[in-house]
This record gives sequence, C-alpha cells and structure tokens, in this order.
Amino acid sequence: MIGARLLLSALALAGLVALPAAAHESAWTAGNTAPSARSESGIAVTGGRAYIIGDYNDATDVLVYDLARASWQVAPGFPYRVHHPMAAGLDGKVYVFGGYVGNWEVTAKSWVLDPEAGTWRPIADLPSGRAAGAAVAIGDRIYVIGGSRAGAVNVPDVDVYTPATDTWSALAPLPTPRDHLSAGAIAGRIVVAGGRIDGDPAHNLAVTEIYDPATDSWVAAPGTPTPRSGAAAAVLDGKLFVMGGETRTEVFDAVEAFDLASGRWQSYPPLPTPRHGFGAAAFDGHIVTLTGSPEAGGGRSGTVEILRP
Repeated sequence: MIGARLLLSALALAGLVALPAAAHESAWTAGNTAPSARSESGIAVTGGRAYIIGDYNDATDVLVYDLARASWQVAPGFPYRVHHPMAAGLDGKVYVFGGYVGNWEVTAKSWVLDPEAGTWRPIADLPSGRAAGAAVAIGDRIYVIGGSRAGAVNVPDVDVYTPATDTWSALAPLPTPRDHLSAGAIAGRIVVAGGRIDGDPAHNLAVTEIYDPATDSWVAAPGTPTPRSGAAAAVLDGKLFVMGGETRTEVFDAVEAFDLASGRWQSYPPLPTPRHGFGAAAFDGHIVTLTGSPEAGGGRSGTVEILRP
C-alpha cells in the first residue's frame, strides 16, 4: 500500500496523474453571513473590500465585505434595480457595466462608485447593451467579455474601458460566445472558463480560452473538468479557481482550478454549500465566497464560506 502511494505521488509530480481533492491540504470554514441575501450580483474587489452590486430579487443596497476584518457594511445604494451586471474594482473605485433591468431588458449604462465620496456617477455607456458577461481589470483598464444581448442571445464582444479617458475600444472577439462565464487575470492574461449558450444552463460549456492583451489574441486551453455556468471565480497563486455553478436542475459543489503555468486543471475540496450566481474574492492566501443561490434557477442566500488551499 505504501509503495502504491509513493508511485501515485511520483506520477502526480511528473504530471502524469492528478491527485484527488483529498490529497490537497485545503479546508473550508464558515464566514460571517451577509446582512441580507443576494444572487446574480456583480462582485468588485478593490481596496481590501468586496462589493456586491445588484440582485436577482431587486435589492439595491450595496453590500461591502471587509476582507481583512471579515465584517460587513452597506455602501450607497445602486441607482436602480439590476441583476447580472458585470463589475470590477480598480484603483479603489467600483465599476459596474450593463446588466438586466426591468423585464429582462439589457442595458448599456455604466457607473463608477468612489467609496470615499460615497456617490455613484455615470460613465460612458457600453458600446452595446449586455448582461451576464465578465469584467476583469488589468493595469489601468477593464475588459468586459462576452455575455448576452436582448433575448439572452450570446455576443462575442470584448471591449476595454479606460477610466482615465472614459472611453471604450473594441478588441478581438471571444472565440466561443457565452454568458454566465468565469474569468480572471493571471500574469497579464485573462483566462475565461465555462459558461452557457444563450442563457440556457442545459447547454453548459467546458471551453477554456486565454486572452493576451499584448497581442490582442485568443488561444485555446484544456476545458474545465466540470462543464458549468453561473460559477464564482477568483485568482490565487497563479490559478483561476472556479467554484459551484448550475444546470437547469442541479447546483454544483465542485471546485477546480486552472494553473496557467502548467496548463492543467486541479480538483479541490468541494463547496460545503453548493451555489450558483455568487462571487468570490482572493485575499491573504485564501478565497472568500460570497452569497449566491443554493437552488437551481432562482433563490438567494447570505452564505459566506472560505477556502484556505
């Protein structure tokens, strides 16, 4: 038995097999529950805080989680009801793009919150209305990737916003259009994983693609072990962690991470509470997962759970 374990470990180190999740020295713990439940929100991380904007059930208060103190506050409310917006933090400010408003109508409106001033201010609209895409900050710019236009039809659009000039520029389109995708920046590149076709979680994707801003080009990467959409994502130690997600009838607990350096996916211990429509933030060697729904197709919660890989 000992010899078999040594052989398995040697093969894993050689990259020939992947050790099971139990082999990772990882652990989940419960965090401080949010003051109110949320799902299908935008999550922006900046200045040591995670901001939760929008809600599938129409809440407009912005919840703020202090990552160092593990405590909650409430920021100035968003100007209107929105769900599935794209959000990102940059230089201490919170940026929110598009989303669904009214009766599932997409909007191109975009906003910035200066937490110090305590006010939301409109900025240049997205080039076109869309929702359920991803927003990723690199350097002094924010990239808005994929999502859906009216009727939940996917768009391949990739647009970059420059706050200094309040302008948008179009970039090379996403090779595989999708919504409810996971994305994160690693070493100056953007890794995009999973998602669904035209808003239908019965058509989840495993596709992983990587964007290089230096060349304005995309390359394919190994697909996710679990095809999924509506998952939370965060970058830690050069890996994009993808957690949870849903189908039409099932909510996932699977946690998998893509290592950009090796080009491989690894499994980690599952979420204690399977969820979709939630967000995550990496801080000080751990990942905090924030709110989301434990029910396929709807629902919400204030659940906070922390992974320490």
